[in-house]
Amino acid sequence: MTTVRLLPVTTEQECLRCFDVMHELRPHLAAAQTFVSQIMRQMAMGYRLLAAWQEDRVVGLAGYRLTENLLYGRFVYVDDLVVSAEGRRHGLGARLLTAVREEARTMACHHLVLDTGLGMALAQRFYFRQGLLSRGMHFVEVLSVEETAS
Repeated sequence: MTTVRLLPVTTEQECLRCFDVMHELRPHLAAAQTFVSQIMRQMAMGYRLLAAWQEDRVVGLAGYRLTENLLYGRFVYVDDLVVSAEGRRHGLGARLLTAVREEARTMACHHLVLDTGLGMALAQRFYFRQGLLSRGMHFVEVLSVEETAS
């Protein structure tokens, strides 16, 4: 694999270039422009998107945000972590997670937190290898049938 650069996504054009990779993780995202609009709204609320670029293609993404609560104090929550199918097995997921972890440390965060599906055994194994431990379960109640990406 050629050199991969990790760079923050800051513009709508860069965001659009991320859609195909994010779509691998979030297949319910149907339209690229809807994705871009939602990411830009989330960025206005503190969401950050870090892209792994191989030449002019995005091959991995980490979406995360700084937040605070009574359970963890000040922490970074990783919303999205994905490496394209062809980019896997080259350590990109670990590089992205390490970069987010280092940023969390520079922001004086006490924890790095993420969720993964119960049936995602490979992802869970990856997170354990990266030093993350399972501390609980995530509960969800659907309140509306509308898409959350609208």
